[in-house]
Amino acid sequence: MTSNLHAAIAAIWRIESPKLIAGLSRMVRDVGRAEDLAQDAFVSALSQWPEGGIPRNPGAWLMTTAKRRSIDQIRRDETLQRKSEELIRDLSVKESETDVAATYEEIDDDLLRLMFVACHPVVSKEGHVALTLKLLGGLTTAEIARAFLTSETTIAQRIVRAKRTLMEARVPFEVPSGPERRQRLASILETIYLIFNEGYAATAGDDVLRPDLVEDALRLGRMLAALMPNESEVYGLVALMEIQASRMRARIGRSGEPILLPDQDRGKWNRLLIHRGLTELAKAEQLPGAVGPYGLQAAIAACHARAASAEETDWKRIATLYDALAQIEPTPVVELNRAVAVAMAYGPQAGLDIADRLLDEPALRIYHLLPSVRADLLFKLGRTTEARAEFEHAAALARNSRDRTFLLSRAAQCPASTAAAKV
Repeated sequence: MTSNLHAAIAAIWRIESPKLIAGLSRMVRDVGRAEDLAQDAFVSALSQWPEGGIPRNPGAWLMTTAKRRSIDQIRRDETLQRKSEELIRDLSVKESETDVAATYEEIDDDLLRLMFVACHPVVSKEGHVALTLKLLGGLTTAEIARAFLTSETTIAQRIVRAKRTLMEARVPFEVPSGPERRQRLASILETIYLIFNEGYAATAGDDVLRPDLVEDALRLGRMLAALMPNESEVYGLVALMEIQASRMRARIGRSGEPILLPDQDRGKWNRLLIHRGLTELAKAEQLPGAVGPYGLQAAIAACHARAASAEETDWKRIATLYDALAQIEPTPVVELNRAVAVAMAYGPQAGLDIADRLLDEPALRIYHLLPSVRADLLFKLGRTTEARAEFEHAAALARNSRDRTFLLSRAAQCPASTAAAKV
């Protein structure tokens, strides 16, 4: 298999697998079985496409193959004998690729159903997020582990346990109604944003951005907003993602290196996405009730979007918004972001004082952004020897090669001797 063909098939799998698993989950009523069927179809593609070529509609081909495999399994499975005739009849209604292709276009609803199934109360909160990222986001176990700041073994166990729990509970493949929707909303929003962040700031590999994941998260967020139009936090999340996604073209340089927000060419920011984000933020703020964590983060992003230049950014308002966010979501990552905002508003020492209090946080011990933030603040204070060591420490923790190269370049810019501190 040529490298180009292999890359093409891998790209097709990344795009089509969430829809394939979602559609199969509705059909076979078992998320684990659906994932196995999808993977079997992919194995068939790997063996057949190199000789016959990639089909005109690869998603429909995969769905047809998986459905036929499903029928074979049902016929062999004695425990499903009573349901076999019903399921086989349902699965066999449309056998032509043309018909399956038409059905495949309607799978967006199945994706949303799959998200609610993955966030069912019988599964732990950690399982909700890990399973949805795996099935709908197309992330590897390693990438999910990085997003959670935990080990791959832990994430793998959560995924296996979640699928087994869903199977044993015979969870229906449906979108819940009434109060149950709201009960699952928080974990669904968290999941969508983690998918977005893995695309917006890739934690591993050679690329800063993974635009496919950003698009997946935006699409899922917009779908959720259409489904739940009276939830301010849904609009807040969509607003946050739209505004952050508007900066994507400005986030990387010609060689693929990351460009920090203050150094970005704002002329490259997507004004349409900014407009959409500000519109969604207005909807969130107009709905009754206090603005939640995603709405506050969207308001912070809006401060950057409204500023014509980095110098005109209202950092005092951003610091105030982070103070409010820290009150309702007191996590180490929020506190680290607050340190940056406070430093920009009131000086690097004020920010460093906050960052230093996070050094003993277990969740941040392998998080490269903590030493990176400290290094930048130390550099601004003239403590360049310390800054150099922190940039090198951050580079050692970074999993993304572009981030690592960038941090080492920052380290190289630090003079070997410590200069006088300046506030």
